[in-house]
Amino acid sequence: MDPAPVMDQAPVLALDLGASRLRAALVGPDGTLLARAEARTATERGPAAVLDTAEGLLRAVRGEADAAPRVGEGRAPGGGRLSRVLPPFAIGISAIGPLDPVAGVIVDPPNAHPSFRDVPVSAELSRRLGLPVFLDRDTNVALLGEHAFGTARDVPDVVYLTVSTGIGGAILAAGELLHGPDGTAGELGHLLVELDGQACGCGARGHLEGIASGSGIARAAREAVRAGAAGLLAATADREGIEQLSAVDVAVAEEAGDREAAAIMAHARRAFAAAMVTIVDVFDPTLVVVGGSVARGQGDRLLDPAREAVRSVAFRTPARRVRIVPAALGDDVALIGCLPLVRMRLAVTARDAAATGA
Repeated sequence: MDPAPVMDQAPVLALDLGASRLRAALVGPDGTLLARAEARTATERGPAAVLDTAEGLLRAVRGEADAAPRVGEGRAPGGGRLSRVLPPFAIGISAIGPLDPVAGVIVDPPNAHPSFRDVPVSAELSRRLGLPVFLDRDTNVALLGEHAFGTARDVPDVVYLTVSTGIGGAILAAGELLHGPDGTAGELGHLLVELDGQACGCGARGHLEGIASGSGIARAAREAVRAGAAGLLAATADREGIEQLSAVDVAVAEEAGDREAAAIMAHARRAFAAAMVTIVDVFDPTLVVVGGSVARGQGDRLLDPAREAVRSVAFRTPARRVRIVPAALGDDVALIGCLPLVRMRLAVTARDAAATGA
């Protein structure tokens, strides 16, 4: 049976498996979220507990869709309109990495409990829910979402960066995701931008994530206060506790004229700009899409220095062509991206089967 009509008309179940939060949704064929549910990702309780929670959320959103108004009877539970009443035909999962997207296994996520290792997410949820399951790293899924429904729509060569608590990346080359032989390609937050720079969460020094992510900015602020910095950062640390200092506190202090905060944020922006030059030179993209909470909060204040650095330092030909733009889909991008993930993987499966005569 040709899967194309089903893929064009039916929704998919989507799961965003993050280090701290599990979110599930029913994603309509136009990318609209028709139903949603969420819970905490309790990785400290072990893989079985996380899978139990994921199963419950997916069953909940599927149940909401079953109870939704029929065509012409109003709107679906999540606010979208049900244009066709069809059951979901597959599950897409956006997950923390590193992972094996082919085997559907989450391998060794650094921000999860040590017990959460080598978890066969796809096989287990497929067995429980009776649907095919397709898994990929969260940034890859986000890029697919932006490529299908957002800023990068129909652009074949795109680099995606998310600047949030951490920094992640994904690469689309000639319309195909770059996975690498181990499925770990695209970890752009670990680009080396300073040989003797700040510590990164992975243990190395000088990585982009260690300097320009939300966690890196907060870490720099705490180190500055411990070293005797005065001003608004010290006042916030006295009031809230030094371990509660966040990247938002640093950005607010910069806006208020705090010199130490301004220096930390300027350092983060320089590191981001340096990494962007490398990304443009190495990957030669048509478009660089930048999302994540830190990027949204900074806006052009983060992107303009990167654009200028690319114009000034990067190879002339890609520098003239590339555009560096904000992401369009916000926090829901990893859920929306599960729809094109499923479609892409099913299309590859059908193509491979046709090539082998299966």
